[in-house]
Amino acid sequence: MAIIAIDLGGTKIAAALFDTEGEMHCRQNVLLDGATGTDVGRKIVEVIRTIMGQNPGVEIDAIGICIPGIAYSRTGTVWAPNIPGWDNFPLKQYIVEALGDPALRVEVESDRTCYILGEIWKGAARGCDNAIYLAVGTGIGAGIVIDGHVLHGANDIVGATGWMALQHPYTEEYIPTGCFEYYASGDGIATQARRALRCVRNYTGVLAQKPIDEVTSYDVFAAYDAWDPLAVKVLDKAIEMWGAGAANLVSLFNPEKIIFGGGVFGPAKMFISRIYDEACKWGQPIAMTQVEFCATEVGNNAALLGAAYTALKAVNS
Repeated sequence: MAIIAIDLGGTKIAAALFDTEGEMHCRQNVLLDGATGTDVGRKIVEVIRTIMGQNPGVEIDAIGICIPGIAYSRTGTVWAPNIPGWDNFPLKQYIVEALGDPALRVEVESDRTCYILGEIWKGAARGCDNAIYLAVGTGIGAGIVIDGHVLHGANDIVGATGWMALQHPYTEEYIPTGCFEYYASGDGIATQARRALRCVRNYTGVLAQKPIDEVTSYDVFAAYDAWDPLAVKVLDKAIEMWGAGAANLVSLFNPEKIIFGGGVFGPAKMFISRIYDEACKWGQPIAMTQVEFCATEVGNNAALLGAAYTALKAVNS
């Protein structure tokens, strides 16, 4: 038995062939090159066929696809905000019809669900029945497994943690992304740095070396390493937010582990002990003594592993 896993991002497709033990035997990366709508589906099919062609003696039993948005379980359609034309795109139906093999199982899941399933299969959450993956990249989302079950919610929107209400008073600046993301996502960190740069006078620190509108979260982390005071202030605020957000998750769900991943963790994994200390101020005290905060163990492969695991479980169900 073999599985093809697809990790669809906003700019590229990563794909790989997995065996049932979770070993990766083949990997492909394809840029979207601005593709939209059905053309993205076509590129996914092309990648699948490429992997099949490179492994002619391998029987493919299922395909798992991770998408950067919401996979609607009732309709089989997907919403992906970074892919134009994917407001309600029938991805599963498109893939099945394009491949023309009714025996081939196709499963589609959200990225945050795939992240936590990847960690449960091969990463930091192995052996856990209750674990949460807090994905911090351009945005913030959470994949949640409780009592051995993935939580989806009434409309498959569970885990939209970027909208956690963590800072008062409310401001309309929270509307596009939510309060948590505004301060503590990759884009949020860059936004806070640019905002501070426009307000501060006589600043000559590391971040002054670039035009304000070009400052990124990576620049903020680099400046932090040089003890730039503005970068320290911005990331101290992000640590407060990560701690408060994680504390809320611990109090609500009583997980064994909170796993931090995504592009920001990365450089922010050095803050995990500080995030835990901050969370202890806010979280249910008994639950906080029993939870472990840790970084992802599978890194950028979490989505591919989770997609493969989703397909494998479907075949074996």
